[in-house]
Amino acid sequence: MSDSPVETLFNVLNESAHILENRLSVPYLEAVAMTGENLFSGSIRQNGIGAHDENRLENLYGTVRLEDFTREQIRKAYQLAILKGMKANVQANHQMTPDSIGLLMSYFIGKFTEDTSAFSILDPAVGTGNLLATILNQLSGKNITAYGVDIDDVLIRLAYTGANLLHHEIELFTQDALSQLFIDPVDVVVCDLPVGYYPNDAGAADYKLKADEGHSYAHHLFIEQSLRAARPGGFLFFLIPNGLFETKEAPKLRQFLKEEADIQAILQLPMTIFKNEQAAKSIFVIRKKAEDVKAPEQVLLASLPSLSNERSLRQLMAKIDVWCKENIQSGKI
Repeated sequence: MSDSPVETLFNVLNESAHILENRLSVPYLEAVAMTGENLFSGSIRQNGIGAHDENRLENLYGTVRLEDFTREQIRKAYQLAILKGMKANVQANHQMTPDSIGLLMSYFIGKFTEDTSAFSILDPAVGTGNLLATILNQLSGKNITAYGVDIDDVLIRLAYTGANLLHHEIELFTQDALSQLFIDPVDVVVCDLPVGYYPNDAGAADYKLKADEGHSYAHHLFIEQSLRAARPGGFLFFLIPNGLFETKEAPKLRQFLKEEADIQAILQLPMTIFKNEQAAKSIFVIRKKAEDVKAPEQVLLASLPSLSNERSLRQLMAKIDVWCKENIQSGKI
């Protein structure tokens, strides 16, 4: 049985990354970025590999042509290689948003921007860029100006290489996303919120959602920073832990959101996506307040069924369609 296109491209990425990893003594993830750069440029850009390994790489690269693959096939193959590297070297900040969540997030962003042909989007915790790439792939019919921010230079390099492979124009910034952003206000913010404490107490002092004592919650600060980065009337889509509003800091967060935004939807994701109940998350949609924007008459609250339950999923999507038509002012931003 022949390999699928995704498997074929993954095998090339994986084998060539191993050659670079061993020859140059670099981590596998960095080697994945390097081999992605080679595939995109059509040449081997690293020095000191040696003639033998250079020939091996050229032979591997010669077995595939990127133009023969769809954007989704390229994204998935590249994602598999990155996931392999992350499993071998687990770090708290090296986590990738699952495909199923990325597809759902794309669907909801598409619904909330249905009548908009062009908009700008920011992911302030872009990581490897997989969530943003999924959205851009799924909403390819729209003219989207995309930005991504991450403090980890390895993740940004992976995001940059992935964007090149997919021919997506994404402006990427390597910086602490909770420091000052040099990006014009955007129409849409999307963020898989980094959950935990922000160690920079001096940096947190400028935020309304800073903790009264000790370190502040990074995920609270990301919500506030995202609202700063959005233009009035802009939509924000967060992946939040289900217990977001159950902590001691929750009353302050509720009051802040009441003042700054209108809650649009809380969509609890199916438990089948997560390893345990503590890891369960929801999609949280808010809209930055603006003079000409009214809050929805009713917040959309829903628990999504298992993604394998097509009948229940279709029924829920139909209800969501009706809610969007009645509450999003024709979806214009």
